[in-house]
Amino acid sequence: MTPAVKALERAGVAFALAEYAHDPRSPAYGEEAARALDLSPEAVFKTLLARLDDGRLVMAMVPVAATLDLKALARAAGARKASLAAPDDAERATGYVVGGISPLGQKKRLPAFLDASADDLATLHVSGGRRGLEIGLAPADLQHLTGASLVALARR
Repeated sequence: MTPAVKALERAGVAFALAEYAHDPRSPAYGEEAARALDLSPEAVFKTLLARLDDGRLVMAMVPVAATLDLKALARAAGARKASLAAPDDAERATGYVVGGISPLGQKKRLPAFLDASADDLATLHVSGGRRGLEIGLAPADLQHLTGASLVALARR
């Protein structure tokens, strides 16, 4: 039971868990999850942490089929510039390991931004808090639980 699953249970929202055998040699965790679970890469979202030019950390969630537009994230967060956070910083802030960072149940609540494409989905999938575990839930529930702003963040 991960902190992400516990957070969902506490909130009483509907969700589904899906597990797969993670390959430790896989460099692309989200794409691996989509393939292993036969999910659309547009419906599997990766959780990325970025550091703004003022030093704040923020969380962004974008489909694994896309890349994060750091300029769009900076604008949405009211900053001039954003860069991906160092893996150690991301792990320390969330309590999760890279490749298993869930947007739910993090140690510290960060300002969150969800790519606007989530609004087109009935269900999206995010990491369940460890490599090889995915959570399926309604985008509105994810947005509500994380306090995320819906913003166009994905570059395809």
